[in-house]
Amino acid sequence: MSKKLTDILANGSADALRKQWGETEAAGEFTSLPAGEYVARIIDGELETSRKNSTPGYKLTFRVLEGDFEGRQFWHDIWLTPAALPMAKRDLGKLGVTELDQLSQPLPAGIRCRVKLALRREDDGAEHNKVRRFDVEGIDELEADAFAPADANSEGGGNG
Repeated sequence: MSKKLTDILANGSADALRKQWGETEAAGEFTSLPAGEYVARIIDGELETSRKNSTPGYKLTFRVLEGDFEGRQFWHDIWLTPAALPMAKRDLGKLGVTELDQLSQPLPAGIRCRVKLALRREDDGAEHNKVRRFDVEGIDELEADAFAPADANSEGGGNG
């Protein structure tokens, strides 16, 4: 037997949800960001392998800090292949990564960058962002997460 809305909502909250449903506009589809320069923070860096060729790499996740697209995210893949190593060392060096083994550890929290984004169109017409260049502008002091577990041995850090 199928559940009813009242079966999953407690204390008569179905009426409030119905009212909100009627007043809420559907979200638009996420599209690529327009080409241009953005101030963004690196919020994550992790080792990866590409789905298509199992190419080893390191993926940076950026979050836009200012302007019309504040809060939106985009990604930058740094490939760890012989042909791509000169660019990988350039980009990772900007983050203080000078040894390959450092990629297994979290990046410092709060890395703020100025990023030049391009818009790339694939043969099938799909568009996606491509980081053309990024420059580290500084490291921001981040507010402590009130819900983070206490760690007496830590002075911050993490992937922020």
